Amino acid sequence: MNAKNQTEVAREKLINDFRAVVSDSEELLRATAGQAGERITAARERAEESLRDAKQRIAELEDSAFERARVAARQTDEYVREHPWES
Repeated sequence: MNAKNQTEVAREKLINDFRAVVSDSEELLRATAGQAGERITAARERAEESLRDAKQRIAELEDSAFERARVAARQTDEYVREHPWES
């Protein structure tokens, strides 16, 4: 496996790990929704903000990965069309 493939695998694993953390955090927030108190309210607000940020980063990573895949597919198509015998 070359370095580029290893990077893609690592990126995909990171995205999946992020999704798991987001899911677990959302579940924790739902489970503590009925809890009261100043400290827990502040903690919930920070957690909700962190979740929003994490979801945004995941979406950006996915968009970036999709765009790179689209570019690679277009470049491959162009190469095959320009070099049909070599392909």
